[in-house]
Amino acid sequence: MLNPIAALLIQILEIYKWIVIAAVIVSWLTAFNVINQHNNFVRTLLRILIALTEPVFRPIRKVIPSIGGLDLSPIIVFVIIWFLQYTITWASFRYGL
Repeated sequence: MLNPIAALLIQILEIYKWIVIAAVIVSWLTAFNVINQHNNFVRTLLRILIALTEPVFRPIRKVIPSIGGLDLSPIIVFVIIWFLQYTITWASFRYGL
């Protein structure tokens, strides 16, 4: 059984993973002009997603720039989230945290 704090941290990371997925999908939709950026709801959604993801993506982009126009920062974020979730679970079972 997971410690409640460990379970909460894992859930927060899981929610953030879905935020990253939403940011990627919305960025694709705006790049291909599927959604209208002049719509107030879309503009608000973009601002929220950028505010939530850009502080995490920016340092990764400084280290690993886009390759052929492909931004790899969301993939790196997924790997980091997976590692953190695994480490929290392992520590919770190993040390009873």
